[in-house]
Amino acid sequence: MTMTMTEKILAKASGKSTLNPGENIWVKVDVLMTHDVCGPGTIGIFKREFGENAKVWDKEKIVLIPDHYIFTADERANRNVDILRDFAQEQNIKYFYDIIERSNFKANPDYKGVCHVALAQEGHTRPGEVLFGTDSHTCNAGAFGEFATGIGNTDAAFIAGTGKLLVKVPATMRFVLNGEMPNYLLAKDLILQIIGDISVSGATYRTMEFAGETVGQMTMEERMTLCNMVIEAGGKNGVIAPDEITFEYLRGRTDKPFESFYSDENAKFYSDRSYDVTKLEPVVAKPHSPDNKELARNCQDVKIDRVYIGSCTGGKTSDFLHAAKLIKGHKVKVPTYLVPATQKVYEDLFIIKHDGKTLSEIFLDAGCIEPAAPSCAACLGGPKDTFGRLNEPEICVSTTNRNFPGRMGNKQAQVYLASPYTAAASALTGHVTDPRKFM
Repeated sequence: MTMTMTEKILAKASGKSTLNPGENIWVKVDVLMTHDVCGPGTIGIFKREFGENAKVWDKEKIVLIPDHYIFTADERANRNVDILRDFAQEQNIKYFYDIIERSNFKANPDYKGVCHVALAQEGHTRPGEVLFGTDSHTCNAGAFGEFATGIGNTDAAFIAGTGKLLVKVPATMRFVLNGEMPNYLLAKDLILQIIGDISVSGATYRTMEFAGETVGQMTMEERMTLCNMVIEAGGKNGVIAPDEITFEYLRGRTDKPFESFYSDENAKFYSDRSYDVTKLEPVVAKPHSPDNKELARNCQDVKIDRVYIGSCTGGKTSDFLHAAKLIKGHKVKVPTYLVPATQKVYEDLFIIKHDGKTLSEIFLDAGCIEPAAPSCAACLGGPKDTFGRLNEPEICVSTTNRNFPGRMGNKQAQVYLASPYTAAASALTGHVTDPRKFM
């Protein structure tokens, strides 16, 4: 029997030789991730159901990453991190990336940043594995050829106690992207195009598998952008076949063995959609939905108040490099916020150069606001003292993943989702701008 990549991964995890979409199976979990927003709830349910003194199923397969509401004076937010910290110590969790050192309460040099990018950079994302996280954008890890998806606190607590979960096998929708990527397009344009075409419910509880020569030429960070946003179409998970680019990224990050899986040539897909990327243009998602697609050039009359470059979707090193290439030698017309996804990305801003200048020098010379400490920051709104939060009903062009009312703060604010190129171009004009204007 032929199977898709996702079906093969789940078959291995469930001990079955074959699977069909719609089957309910118990799968063994390789990695469970939770953060400061959902971690306390997960911990509370775990203790209620398994007992106050219960031990987790595997202290080396749980990753705890405070990243959402961490640089704030909000007492409730800080309490959440305290709960994670106490649980990590109590359970002797190996991978707890705290923001402070417990011994002296100073900044922790081992703090990583936004969970999804940190998971990849620290080698927790491996082909053929099953990864669950209490965050909808856990599907980011599917870029590595694994089954990765977001879950709720109750499911996470069950995994913490047992190491397994009941899952329904999703049908797979395949998206084949071919053609050489134009120099004005990025992965963010492609996924916004796809979501706009199929709608925010177009892939509900289905796998979105990305294939084709365009994907094969992408860096891992660009592949992560594609998989990161499948949840915005309702997808259960996104997945890309592992290849030498995947393996090269993993070298030096993990020494754990893994097995790669690939869709059979005659595998049955729920649907097949093909794109010639050479015919696509820069797009944005207008307020207030990720599928409210429009060509960037058709929004040039939209005056904006600020630009935000950051998040697990648009705050990776390559995202800032792309923005810097376009901004260099110009001045921004609106406040432009820079929030690196991880500590590694933050450091890259001061090391990586373009045309003789570091990325941070390029941004600061252009008048951007100094890069913030790595975190989710304003992507999820957060407390009112959150860096970059939209506390007023402003119009913002953002490299983040959602633009629902109130997502980045004020409920009357308007957020245009865009690629780093489009965000950078918009910062230079003060209007939503097609990046080709500066290319």
